[in-house]
Amino acid sequence: MELLEREIVVIGAGPAGLCAAIEARRTGAEVMLVDENSRPGGQLFKQIHKFFGSSEHHAGTRGYDIASELCRQADSMGTEMWLDTVAYGIFPEGVGLVKNGENYIVKAKKIIVAAGGSEDPAAFKGSTLPGVITAGAAQTLANVDRVLPGKKIVVLGSGNVGLIAAYQLMQGGAEIMAVVEKKDHIGGYGVHAAKLRRAGVPILTESVVTEAVGKDSVEAVTISAADAEGRPVPGSERTIEADTLCIAVGMSPLTELLWQAGAKFSYVQELGGFVPLHDEHMMTTLDGLYAAGDVTGIEEAPIAMEEGNIAGISAACACGHIGPDAAAWLCAAAQQRIRSLESGSFGDNRWAARHRLLDSMPRKE
Repeated sequence: MELLEREIVVIGAGPAGLCAAIEARRTGAEVMLVDENSRPGGQLFKQIHKFFGSSEHHAGTRGYDIASELCRQADSMGTEMWLDTVAYGIFPEGVGLVKNGENYIVKAKKIIVAAGGSEDPAAFKGSTLPGVITAGAAQTLANVDRVLPGKKIVVLGSGNVGLIAAYQLMQGGAEIMAVVEKKDHIGGYGVHAAKLRRAGVPILTESVVTEAVGKDSVEAVTISAADAEGRPVPGSERTIEADTLCIAVGMSPLTELLWQAGAKFSYVQELGGFVPLHDEHMMTTLDGLYAAGDVTGIEEAPIAMEEGNIAGISAACACGHIGPDAAAWLCAAAQQRIRSLESGSFGDNRWAARHRLLDSMPRKE
């Protein structure tokens, strides 16, 4: 085991981690950026659609182009990148890393966890059949590897991920047989649903998948009407021919490292489950341990990037590379941009949830 020392260690090189590293490096801080993948960028490399929002949030730019630009900035600033590296724990001695079969303990002055989120599963008969995949897997196959996961696809879940994945798979040549949603309304933005509807894709609300049918792989999907509790209505079953069932029922924050480190949590349904308590600087209940991005609650990439900005600036300030007044001004501006992004019917609930979380953060005397 090799012992190393670094000023700031950022775990996760997705949009939040990259932005945290860039902002910290901008102040002159030394940054080690760690990611288990072979290249930085996280989920952005799967996103071939153009982003919404303002020019500050790369409106009109495709996700993979945003990732490339962030990677270029981080590299040009001299960020120390450890790719193909697994962070397995945060201990009093430092961050535990494994790279190329070698074990390292990195003692850092400040740690930023930007580990992202993981896709939620769905349980039904036949859910383990080949051909039942998550939306993230489908996007990796179609958008990164250029391989369609199937020809006739049913998508379970009408949030933004499900709607966008359905449209991208359709662009790639697949036939989207249906989008299935147990609620009485779609969960994502209307603009995404409208593109599918214009292409003739049925979006079946108040419906659930009850079975993936097939001997060796998916051959059909059985759906049923859903009651007010989301349970199947007996006698309402119908079968849709399909070779792939794409699950997009939500995501949960990847918080294991923060749990293991001893940070305190709160359950916030609007943010995807258990999330770490943190202050306005993105610092958790453990001094010097920060969190940013989907690990603090499932959001869109621009919000993850702004949280990364705040965490990077705050960690650099705590290390003495930027004055408190300048850091406070920059962080306040980022918070205002987050508020702007979260305005509207979808975001207001999350903004309120974040402030409840902030209010529950233990205050130092």
